[in-house]
Amino acid sequence: MTITVGCFALIDPFTVLEHQLKRIHDLGFRYADVTDNRDGGQLGVEFGFAATASLDGNPFDLKRMFEEQDLTVTSYCAHANLLDPSAPWRYSNAQIIKAIRAASAMGVDYVVTTEGEPKTDFGRNLTEDQKVFTVIEKLYEPLRIAKDYGVTLLLENHGELTDSISGMEKIIHGLSNPDNLGINIDTGNCWLGGTDPAEMTKTFASKIKHVHWKDIPEEMASQRGTIFGCGMSSIALGTGVVDIAGVYNQLVNDGYNGHTTLEVGGDDAVLQSYEYLKSLGAE
Repeated sequence: MTITVGCFALIDPFTVLEHQLKRIHDLGFRYADVTDNRDGGQLGVEFGFAATASLDGNPFDLKRMFEEQDLTVTSYCAHANLLDPSAPWRYSNAQIIKAIRAASAMGVDYVVTTEGEPKTDFGRNLTEDQKVFTVIEKLYEPLRIAKDYGVTLLLENHGELTDSISGMEKIIHGLSNPDNLGINIDTGNCWLGGTDPAEMTKTFASKIKHVHWKDIPEEMASQRGTIFGCGMSSIALGTGVVDIAGVYNQLVNDGYNGHTTLEVGGDDAVLQSYEYLKSLGAE
């Protein structure tokens, strides 16, 4: 059994993706994910201060960019807003579908998405049942396309629904639990949302196909259950309140054999986190 450790591609602010991937390679990693992405073009990419991949770009160019740094892409992130109304400016199921097509072309098995937090009164005022319906309606077509393209769509716990075991179960059940629907467990998001990450790992053992590692500092404990997801951890794994070892050991007990990604900010914290996971047995 092998659990690998990679790094998400947002190491340095205000730098392009090529720079991010070289830094990941130079830190000693062999795995990374496609992190930030968007439709069309972006001024920040053209003028050298954004590490964003275009969903409308040539996916083989993106693949070659990773290969030039000897990095294997383990997942294509497509974190979405599925609770607010569909709009041309909102990252939603249309972007998930583009990510699925790009991932398939690159030979990447997993596209990671989530429901996100609503930002409109419409989304915030939905009942739980309405939220579940809204999410499953928006994921129906992406899942159909993912099946045809040989891609597995992973739900990450990064929202009010997916941060809870019951909410995740309702979404999976509402989508009829297809074979190409799995879970990317995020340890920090899960804890912030009020759920024990080790318990969630145990509950969904057969569905977990990828992992995002974060620890959470003690000073954020008072906000637990009120924040649903955070972009990265500011501290090293094993120094906060999340039972990282408990999650890792549960993955081992469940026979997990796959990739994981550090979502940690700062070189020292990234390297310390990597060493911590290797001390537990990761590659």
